[in-house]
Amino acid sequence: MVWLQFIGASVALVIVANKLAEYADVISIRTRLGGVFVGTLLMAGATSLPEFLTILSSLGQGAPNLAAGNLLGSCMFNMFLLAVLDLSFWKAKVLRQVALRHALTAGLAILLLTMATFFILGDLNFRIGWLGLDSLLIMVIYFVGMRLLQRESPPLPDPEDLSDMEGLVSLRHALIGFGVTAGLLVGITPVLVSGAIGIAEVTGLGTGFVGTTLVGAATSLPELVTMLAAARLGAFDLAVGNLFGSNLFNIFILGATDLFFTQGRFLGAIDPAFAAVGLLALLMTALGLINNLARVERRILFVEVDALLLILVYLSGLYFLYARGIG
Repeated sequence: MVWLQFIGASVALVIVANKLAEYADVISIRTRLGGVFVGTLLMAGATSLPEFLTILSSLGQGAPNLAAGNLLGSCMFNMFLLAVLDLSFWKAKVLRQVALRHALTAGLAILLLTMATFFILGDLNFRIGWLGLDSLLIMVIYFVGMRLLQRESPPLPDPEDLSDMEGLVSLRHALIGFGVTAGLLVGITPVLVSGAIGIAEVTGLGTGFVGTTLVGAATSLPELVTMLAAARLGAFDLAVGNLFGSNLFNIFILGATDLFFTQGRFLGAIDPAFAAVGLLALLMTALGLINNLARVERRILFVEVDALLLILVYLSGLYFLYARGIG
């Protein structure tokens, strides 16, 4: 039963996420904000909603470690998807095309991951009411980063100057469509996560490992589908911005969760062992940025060396977390 639930939810997710990518692409053109900013903020925010819903459910069940593992594990999986994107469109050399335009996004993701990992280990018990000062700082840096991204993102040409506007729906249509599909995504994802957790219980995997890996990967399926859908439309900025932007948004959610965790500092309630997951996510994000900027033109068969390195680090990281019994 859980297998049917998981497969059915996955199929529905694929259909909805494809439409989400199409509407986001139209919004990026109609608003002249460009694929970099829309992919980083609008698309990343929508596709990261499953992580937020999973966190609220985890807090309701008194499992802050599952919430943290889901977010940090999702950051790892997003960087794994960066390698998948490169493999899926290896002829186009996607990462070489968009690397410089996403350096700021990746740098901000590295900054927030570093802060979150330090705060989990540091146990700095400074609070304003029940809200931890560390969580508040993460949220402030996120909004400052969004402002920087909006300012640095090059706008698209005036819509009147574009020759392919005839095939695009109106901005109002795109905004309504984006809102509806994002809402459907919110409804589908809990079913998907529930099925994934049921499969994990049947197979006998530990809950801590499941939170970091299986649930983290399951809640990142929207990123996978929208990434591939955007890339098929030729919107590579949207695809890559979605992944780096999702890491940014995930850490923002990690800080914002403190607003709902009234028992004290949320980051202080997380097992310090989960800092290992944060460090792995930080390592993979840094590798994604460095490899893209280095523009190393070397392949093993048809696989780019940088994509292969991300895959190896991800798989090795999963084995390390499993061997250490994280969570």
